[in-house]
Amino acid sequence: MSPITGFELPFFQKLADSRRVLIAGAGGGFDVFSGLPLYFLLRESGRDVYLANLSFSSLIPSVGRWVTPVCVEVTADSEAYLNYFPEKMLCRWFRTQGEEVSIYATHRTGVQPLRDAYRKLVEELNLDTIVLVDGGTDSLMRGDEAGLGTPSEDMASVAALHQVDVPRKFLVCLGFGVDWYHGICHSQVLEAVADLTREGSFLGAVSLLKSMPAVTRYVDACTAVRSAMSADHASIVCSSILSALEGHFGAYHSTRLTGGNTLWINPLMTFYWCFDLSAVAKRVFYLQELMNTETYEHVTRVIESFRTTLQGHKTWQEIPI
Repeated sequence: MSPITGFELPFFQKLADSRRVLIAGAGGGFDVFSGLPLYFLLRESGRDVYLANLSFSSLIPSVGRWVTPVCVEVTADSEAYLNYFPEKMLCRWFRTQGEEVSIYATHRTGVQPLRDAYRKLVEELNLDTIVLVDGGTDSLMRGDEAGLGTPSEDMASVAALHQVDVPRKFLVCLGFGVDWYHGICHSQVLEAVADLTREGSFLGAVSLLKSMPAVTRYVDACTAVRSAMSADHASIVCSSILSALEGHFGAYHSTRLTGGNTLWINPLMTFYWCFDLSAVAKRVFYLQELMNTETYEHVTRVIESFRTTLQGHKTWQEIPI
């Protein structure tokens, strides 16, 4: 019998020629963890793969080798000022696996410094592909939705990479439904997917299963780092995705940080939703205003100003199924 073919995702078809790939967390904190299944999969296929993350950590001057004024190479031995340092904890987990892996962490900053940091990484690592990973789906919001979630970090990352010259750039979202916790209307997330589908920029979705070797390693890494850090620093996104991988549904709380809040753990949380990054960037109504930002505060002001002057926005719409 012939091999069963024909359902290959455009995303993986476009990755076929990639040799040196950077997987970068878009929204800070634990977003880089959402890229780990892809990291393990690509590395197993023989590609050179690197990790980066927009960081919520206190990146003190002595933390490591500074690639640019806002980007530092974090290792398992990096110095830390506070206990919250998921990038270092992930590097330490890799060490327990017999590997020395560094993570390029950037400050929360404006689009221009972030763009320059990624341009430097492209040059230093000789990259041909960058995959920006969002833990959640608020990176798909263009600005007029009922709620934008926590857009400043995501939009700074999207706008910065939109300006970086590299052959292949993608956005991958993991955790459909987790942003309900932050006021995202998921009917409007699906509307964004539909918009991108019409122009050929939605590159498919694939379900992660805990039986997959790459996903097993992702779960191991998340579990180990969660155990090593204070319960006050647990990742709501990672905890929710791990709960979905276990088959939980609805208002299931695996961390006390979500106590008293409404959660929607669901099977779609375990899907990678894949997109052409520049197509996502071009949908953002305030993209041009973001381009010249130098600081994180400036990014936030741009978004707040757009929302304040917006002549009406979409109302909340329940998914009618």
